[in-house]
Amino acid sequence: MDNAKLNLESLIDSAALRSFHFMVIGCCALTAMLDGFDTQSIAFVVPDIATAWGIEPARFAAVFGAGLFGGLLGAIAFGRAGDRFGRRPTLLLSVLLFAVGSLVTPAAGSLRDLSAARLVTGIGLGGALPAAIALTSEYAPRHLRTTLVSLMFCGFPLGAVLGGLASAKLIAAFGWQSVFIVGGALPLALLPLLMAFLPESARFLAAKGRLEAVAGILASLRCLERWNGATAGRPEPRARISSLFTRGRAAGTYLLWTTFFLSLLVTYFLINWIPVVAHRNGLDTATAVVAVAMLNLGSIVGSLVIARLADWSDRGSTIGWAYAIGAIAIALIGYAGASGAWLCALTFVAGVCSIGAQLCTVALCSGFYDTPVRATGIGWSMGVGRVGAIAGPVLGGLLLGAGISSPALFFIAGAASLGAAIAVFALKRFVLDRHPGAPVESSTALSAGDLLRRTG
Repeated sequence: MDNAKLNLESLIDSAALRSFHFMVIGCCALTAMLDGFDTQSIAFVVPDIATAWGIEPARFAAVFGAGLFGGLLGAIAFGRAGDRFGRRPTLLLSVLLFAVGSLVTPAAGSLRDLSAARLVTGIGLGGALPAAIALTSEYAPRHLRTTLVSLMFCGFPLGAVLGGLASAKLIAAFGWQSVFIVGGALPLALLPLLMAFLPESARFLAAKGRLEAVAGILASLRCLERWNGATAGRPEPRARISSLFTRGRAAGTYLLWTTFFLSLLVTYFLINWIPVVAHRNGLDTATAVVAVAMLNLGSIVGSLVIARLADWSDRGSTIGWAYAIGAIAIALIGYAGASGAWLCALTFVAGVCSIGAQLCTVALCSGFYDTPVRATGIGWSMGVGRVGAIAGPVLGGLLLGAGISSPALFFIAGAASLGAAIAVFALKRFVLDRHPGAPVESSTALSAGDLLRRTG
């Protein structure tokens, strides 16, 4: 039975973890870390730029918006490119693009120049993540897929923590320009590593008929001798946006978009407005920085715990309940008042549950779509999520400008997390339960267990 011949999908889904897997996860995690580094560092750099240029910080809203809008464009455009040209070249080009965007930023002399540089950087950052997520998902064994994709995506909050700490040190020692120089030099240093060690997706190569390359990868996974030379799933035309609404995907696509929109709205709402509200409640800047760091650290812990629970039990229910519990913690942040200890404790719990669930939703999304449309599906989901990322800070600003109280402000943010929970529960009830063992392609392909039983 151990010598049974399996198709490509079943081989990868049932493969034992090898150093090859950790090489892929490591390369993709480093890419996600650079995205997190940039996301957090820009928030700490703006006050110094505003002081240097004699501009009110409120005028930098367009700069934040340009970066997030670039992320939206990059996720959609590069997501589709990943399905057409490959995950690896798309990822390499994205990393090069956000390196260049970051390196030219110190030359900006006006808000318009700075916004243009942030737009280019955002396109690169937004384009890198769909390819990284797709690659990790397509090499992860099924019983560990949520865990491994979430582990890879932990690079984002870890990069955010490091970005905040590094920015404070760099600005004090070398000025705000140094943050962008480091932020551009790091991806340039990463590029040779990616070119040397990051493989193309075996599933993508098989879909393109490049079976010799597939055989080389399976040899690295030490399972070439067990391959029957076949792949699984039905042939599908070139990925288009319309492909996300065919073959029973429409309901899942809409629910995933809703979840990403609400969860990223909550994430960027908290990152941007916790420091402001903390200062308004009489807490110092150091406490606000620690609170945001606790949010990011909590998301790392939460994503790993939730992912393991999701792989052991039911994915939809586990992630949905995490969003729901996180909604309570977020709502309670508004009652922390001038207590720094309570603020940090509640932000940690919110990070564990709501932000941790958001990182696991990435794995849920990558598992829902099959190979020909996976990067497109992830790209569009993250693109819609970027709209939420733009809406979160804007919504917080409008509410604060209207004089809303802190409890009411965070109650609204908690309601958004609860909305994400409802969307995930609906995804489980009306989509995943009808296609057990997603992705959708699995409904037409034998699992490894089925094949082993039949050949045994």
